[in-house]
Amino acid sequence: MKKVLFSYSIPLLCFTLCSCAVNAQRGAYPNTPPEVSPMPMKPEMTEIWEPEVVVVTPAKKLGDAPSDAIILFDGSTMSNWVSQKDVNKAAPWEIIDNDYMQVVPESGGIQTKMKFGDCQLHLEFSAPDVVEGNGQGRGNSGVFFQNRYELQILDSYNNRTYRNGQAGSIYKDHAPLVNAMKDPLSWNTYDVIYTAPRFKADGRLDAPARITVLHNGVVVQNNTTINGNTYYIGLHNYPEAHGEDVISLQDHGNKTQYRNIWLRKL
Repeated sequence: MKKVLFSYSIPLLCFTLCSCAVNAQRGAYPNTPPEVSPMPMKPEMTEIWEPEVVVVTPAKKLGDAPSDAIILFDGSTMSNWVSQKDVNKAAPWEIIDNDYMQVVPESGGIQTKMKFGDCQLHLEFSAPDVVEGNGQGRGNSGVFFQNRYELQILDSYNNRTYRNGQAGSIYKDHAPLVNAMKDPLSWNTYDVIYTAPRFKADGRLDAPARITVLHNGVVVQNNTTINGNTYYIGLHNYPEAHGEDVISLQDHGNKTQYRNIWLRKL
């Protein structure tokens, strides 16, 4: 009888010890299934081949338009622009020396015929050749994305004004990180990455517009949130949902000059 009891107790003890060891490996949760080893990773498992990336030929000269750009102004014609006062009329600004266009004060702003949303924009601008005025009265203009959100253009070379109204600012919204303006006889460049705002189906704002700006190769706006329509007086906001819209250039009474304007849709 004792032999039978003894022989029966050994397997039971082994089973108990094995169960304790398994549970100890599983930790505090004995019902958790044992870990399954994943398939070993191979280099090709993270390689994406299709569709192939579209080829764009960059310009030979830095700042000139790449092969997929829309040329908005090349010095020869303003056919891609119309008057803001009357969109059925041609843009009223002057073309000088088949090189640049110049604001005709009091003629009104101009806008593109085409409408845009997300985009990469390049433009070059210069203050009037004769330095006149100060503050906001010197070389003032602006480029408006979707005809609402202004990137300020101003002669900010040795010209003090409010910081969120100088060149490189999102007007009355965000001051530039630095003042990278060149002297009035030099040309300046803006290279802009613009992301349009998104709206919900019911018209409420889903995501605000954002903008990155390089002024003469220097970052002055770094993925900056645009807080809404640009107003001279009052806080900026998004009063209504909208889609793609024109890019416009402002007539602020100064003979500001523009050249080499091109855009890529993103």
